[in-house]
Amino acid sequence: MTRLLLLASACSLALSTLTAQQDPQFTQWYMEPAAFNPAVAGNGELTCVSGTYRNQWEGLDRDPNTSMLTAHTFVDPIKGGVLLSVYQDALGQEENFMARLGYAYHMEPLSNGAIISAGLSATMFQKKLGNDWIAIDDYTQDAAIPDNETSSSTIDLDFGVFIRKPGSFYAGLSATHLLEQELTDLSIQPRRHIYAMGGYTHPLDGDYLLLRTNVLAKTDLAATIADINVNVLWNQMVWGGLSWRPGDAVAPTVGFEYAMESSDRTSTSQQIFRLGYSYDATTSELSNYSSGSHEVFLSYCFKFETIPVTNRYANPRFL
Repeated sequence: MTRLLLLASACSLALSTLTAQQDPQFTQWYMEPAAFNPAVAGNGELTCVSGTYRNQWEGLDRDPNTSMLTAHTFVDPIKGGVLLSVYQDALGQEENFMARLGYAYHMEPLSNGAIISAGLSATMFQKKLGNDWIAIDDYTQDAAIPDNETSSSTIDLDFGVFIRKPGSFYAGLSATHLLEQELTDLSIQPRRHIYAMGGYTHPLDGDYLLLRTNVLAKTDLAATIADINVNVLWNQMVWGGLSWRPGDAVAPTVGFEYAMESSDRTSTSQQIFRLGYSYDATTSELSNYSSGSHEVFLSYCFKFETIPVTNRYANPRFL
């Protein structure tokens, strides 16, 4: 009984720190920041499709599992990017589903080559609460816990701005759940989340060895989470590093990247594959009950361009 109470206390502390995770949390967030900042859509004028799976706090009964799929592309006629992102997670009796559709306007490059974009997205958010509760003692039904499985959904907006100089730095500011629309059937109101992120790439040995830093701060104005990552990219192919969330986890990260370029008389193509893995070693009291968290990231980005063919006419004098 004492062990159960300690576990419940540890979970309560962790969940309060994570502000109930109304938005998904990922250690490798820097690989696809479009998930929480719509202004990133179309970044680099590539079409990118990525997926992330996270198994959090392995070892706990009904531990959180989160899956996310994101796709975005640059559309030249509208001078911007289009974004589609969906995610689903489950934690005990709670299940969340979110679908986001967004657009990002890309301004003309600045004199130093940096590009500024601003994005807006509409989000459908659904939450479901089950009633498969197991009580160890007699209890009185809590009015906040539904007698039957109940779900509720709402529509909300997200907004973000983003600046990026290829191969050098990036920074962004965004907000999700702008309208804080209530999930009426559950009497739950999603809280507005604000994200500030930034990163810098520093060459250690030309382009052969790059030091990359990524910093994210997330807040709902009641609690704040910081996420710091430092990694080294070797030969534009393999990377390794370390992430740190103060009071929560330390996470070694590794990854592999493979880029291909080809061209012929009629077209050019660019393709990039990325695969990343992180292991979160829990540093909070939950470390007594969980062996940690695992996360896998996979993405494919591509760009195909057709080279205009110039018609040539023969002079009949030389036939």
